[in-house]
Amino acid sequence: VKKIYIGADIDSGGAFIRSQVKDLARWWKNERNSMTVLRKRKIGKGASDMTKKILILSGSPRKQGNSDLLCDEFMRGALEAGHTVEKIRVQEKKVAYCTACYACRDTGNCAIKDDMAEIMEKMIACDVMVLASPVYFYSIDAQLKAVIDRSVCRWAEVKNKEMYYIMTAADGEKESMDTTLACFRGYADCVEGAVEKGVIYGTGVYRAGEIKDTKCMQEAYMMGKNI
Repeated sequence: VKKIYIGADIDSGGAFIRSQVKDLARWWKNERNSMTVLRKRKIGKGASDMTKKILILSGSPRKQGNSDLLCDEFMRGALEAGHTVEKIRVQEKKVAYCTACYACRDTGNCAIKDDMAEIMEKMIACDVMVLASPVYFYSIDAQLKAVIDRSVCRWAEVKNKEMYYIMTAADGEKESMDTTLACFRGYADCVEGAVEKGVIYGTGVYRAGEIKDTKCMQEAYMMGKNI
């Protein structure tokens, strides 16, 4: 601690005091600069430590379908931001429907042996979960719903997720997606610590690839990049 001995040289017109004050000012400036550098180092270190595991569950039955293309753009942005990203096309996995046998209640594992066990591990391990689906009869499609239903075997282990939702529909009005979004949010309500971070409304697209001509592609890219 720097000390100033006030009154040590009063007869000299306070020169001693002024000297000590200047000394203290220089010391404090150096200390402040040192703290600033240290803080910047910590911030830099924190930035690299903030790499997140992102899991994208693409429910589209069409490869390169509209919601699937938005998933790719979201992934591109997230990868450029330095995150770890995996996209699973549910259509390409073997995921049977839940049979409500409740064997998982006693064993903690699903009795059906298929690809869901691997998907379940990734749902538990990820930091960010992206759910994507075309709108079918104002709801999510069967492929993605099967994954959500089958997660009942270990649903309580899926915690503290940042949630993003991607939807596409032929209808041009956002309101036509309200009940589909409610399905996503209904699942998130069952995930302890889930936080909704973003929603993409891909309206007015029907044929595969039509989404490419809309602003949603850029929205998906930027949403992934800003994680």
